[in-house]
Amino acid sequence: MTTTYLHIARQRGHEQSLPYAGAVNPEEAYQLLQQAPQILLIDVRTNAERDWVGRVELPIEQHHAVQWSLYPEGIPNPEFIQQLTTITSDKNTTLLFLCRSGVRSRHAAKLATENGYTQCYDILQGFEGDKDALGHRKTVGGWCQKGLPWTGA
Repeated sequence: MTTTYLHIARQRGHEQSLPYAGAVNPEEAYQLLQQAPQILLIDVRTNAERDWVGRVELPIEQHHAVQWSLYPEGIPNPEFIQQLTTITSDKNTTLLFLCRSGVRSRHAAKLATENGYTQCYDILQGFEGDKDALGHRKTVGGWCQKGLPWTGA
């Protein structure tokens, strides 16, 4: 089943001409993480987002945090690749990148790919998904809305 999800993700990547291996939806990401403990989730949200909004519930060995941008400055994390390398120096490790809504995770997957990582996947919709008509998140797509395991702040 793992190979099926990765095949679908790579196919999405090819169809959308993504500059990284591919993209998975939240349910596919969760299934991959359950089926293959060597796959890593890289949460690129700020520490504040994880502390105040919540975080995915996964074994510590699979769930890692590397901020794409720093809070409160909002500047790019100049040590992003260095910090990713401390998590895994194996450039063939399958990495699933997660952010709030799927924007920063795409940038992170692209940068990791540009630095030699070959199996980088964006988690579509992110942790909170898009805003609904009232401007609220967690109701339109995303890890939380799909009912996948997470802990609140």
